Amino acid sequence: MLPHFLRVCLAVCLLVSAVRPVTADTTDEARGRAVFVEADRRERGYVDLEVNLEMILGNAAGTESRRLLRIRQLEVPDDGDKLLVVFDTPKTIRGTAFLSFSYKTGTDDQWLYLPASKRVKRIASKNKSGPFLSSEFAFEDLSAQEVEKFTYRYSGEGEAAELPCFVVERVPKDEHSGYRRQLVWLDQAEYRIQKIEYYNKRDELTKTLTYGGYQKHLGQFWRPATMFMVNHKDGKTTELIWHDYRFRNGFIAERDFSATTLKRVY
Repeated sequence: MLPHFLRVCLAVCLLVSAVRPVTADTTDEARGRAVFVEADRRERGYVDLEVNLEMILGNAAGTESRRLLRIRQLEVPDDGDKLLVVFDTPKTIRGTAFLSFSYKTGTDDQWLYLPASKRVKRIASKNKSGPFLSSEFAFEDLSAQEVEKFTYRYSGEGEAAELPCFVVERVPKDEHSGYRRQLVWLDQAEYRIQKIEYYNKRDELTKTLTYGGYQKHLGQFWRPATMFMVNHKDGKTTELIWHDYRFRNGFIAERDFSATTLKRVY
């Protein structure tokens, strides 16, 4: 049996390692990246998912409008994930579909199908900072946030959702991003994102996104029940309420995530 002193030292070391990102490099840049590498590692292996979603748009006057949509996501080994969003309501935008191919390096590919025009439009890189269908989310927010897309700096510890968190600054590498930087809170126990602050090119805080109601699926994968984005400039909000996560549906990239079939997803 270990002497009492050694047992205390071991306990202290385990406690410290539990609340600090593990890396041999002690620079803030390496520590910040290590947090996101670990968060990414814990997400691997989900294969694919489908989920129903309610989107609630609000303005400073308190007026709300609601939309129902479906999301499919496909994990791509050794590269970025694929995402498909299809709107079911309201009737005016029913059948609108958005498709995104993320890549670890290079520019992501994104397409938007609008039933009114019956055309599939490719979204140019310079337009990906624009709002997604009048919501407070930008097109770039919908791309899978691959580790390689950012540089990082560990900013210390904080609290979000009453949980102790790592606080990491990440800076998009994409010159067309609408953000100069983001501050991200990830809880120390599970490495789940709890809050993101978005700063524009003038380094002004423009939006804050908070996550809530995390649940574990398949005994491994944490997913939020709610996401709430507030625009600090105009008071507008977008709330996402997630329902009925379904994993490992057998989706196939060529069949279920193709720009050529966007017109037929509804």
